[in-house]
Amino acid sequence: MEVTALGAARQVGRSAFLLHGQSTKVLLDFGVQMEREPVFPIHVQPKDIDGILLSHAHLDHSGAAPVFYLSEGVDLYTTPPTAEFTRLLIEDFIKVSGFYLPFEYIDLLSMFKRTHYADLYEVFKIGEFTVQFLDAGHIPGSASMIVEADGKRLLYTGDINGAGTMLLNGADYNFGELDAIITESTYALSDHKPRHEVEKEFVDYAREIVEGGGTLLVPAFSVGRAQEIACVLRAAKFPYPVAMDGMALKANEILMRYQEYLKDPKEFRRTLENIDIMENWPQRKRMAKTPSVIIAPAGMLVGGLAVFYNEEIATKDRNGIAIVAFQIPGTPGRTLLEKGIALIRGKPKKVKAQVKRFDFSSHSGRKELFEMLKAVRGSPKVMTVHGEEEYCTKFAADIKEQFGFDAVAPVAGDVIKI
Repeated sequence: MEVTALGAARQVGRSAFLLHGQSTKVLLDFGVQMEREPVFPIHVQPKDIDGILLSHAHLDHSGAAPVFYLSEGVDLYTTPPTAEFTRLLIEDFIKVSGFYLPFEYIDLLSMFKRTHYADLYEVFKIGEFTVQFLDAGHIPGSASMIVEADGKRLLYTGDINGAGTMLLNGADYNFGELDAIITESTYALSDHKPRHEVEKEFVDYAREIVEGGGTLLVPAFSVGRAQEIACVLRAAKFPYPVAMDGMALKANEILMRYQEYLKDPKEFRRTLENIDIMENWPQRKRMAKTPSVIIAPAGMLVGGLAVFYNEEIATKDRNGIAIVAFQIPGTPGRTLLEKGIALIRGKPKKVKAQVKRFDFSSHSGRKELFEMLKAVRGSPKVMTVHGEEEYCTKFAADIKEQFGFDAVAPVAGDVIKI
């Protein structure tokens, strides 16, 4: 086996790895780096690959995949919910960034004609490779994967979360003996605050804002984070109105079809039964003036209905904005968090609402990443990816020191032999 790093090498974004066997080549993800003009991985000719394995729907892992379907395309394999979430997110990506993209909606449709579904723990074949998806605990439907050929076993973590959340179980570490690991390094040098503490702080803040007569806006990712926030409020018996809007409502519909991927399907259904669904503009304008919590995408305020609510809510000091998602530098959400400035009807203004950040991460922190490595059998070669350069290189050095594994932080274009 050989692995070529096509992206996400000493950076977060454009995850893509080419896995070569004796006679088969497969891509492990093919995403974009989300900038004003999206950045793609190193290109591979469609005729040179036998399939794509997609770990989850986030655009930094899936967003470039439609480039392989401008002509005949290749077979793509993923879990059923990931397929539906990917379609939802890439459709929106085309609407927002279509001018910069080398593919169109028709190519996305072609991609789904070549998509094969594999449930978690199902074993399937692509050429000489035997593949199994494991629960990654990151977002609903997300998978780590074991790829095996010629007696060699490789783990690709994708994005992984070992801690578990109100919505999802933690990642499955039952990997068996491994010869190679490609692991994310996003938070390899830091630990997250325990989830129950973050949840309590968030609920207390929501109570404080609403009981003071204000409205709390929670800009949240459509898939996973929006639903988790609603579940956290319900579990705390939050007694005030909770509304949800935008693409998160479409994600809810998908999740209702795949409840077996959730930690507690019954509690999820009860949560959805007790939230207010925003369906029209009179409702939205009324809710923005009602003491309540409003959950709306986009999580970084780059678009979606969160932008409308932000304009309504940010100008009053009794209101609040809870940042519950990672904010990429340069996004409106990052500017709001760091400078307290937001675009209000086209003009940058200092916001009066209280802005507070809560670490609802869907990635393993350092503690969980080391627990994952402790569960590994064998003496694998480890590639640290999907992290800033310092995180990837230091994590590789720490792995060598603590476990004795041969660990490297590849750069884009590197070929690693296993």
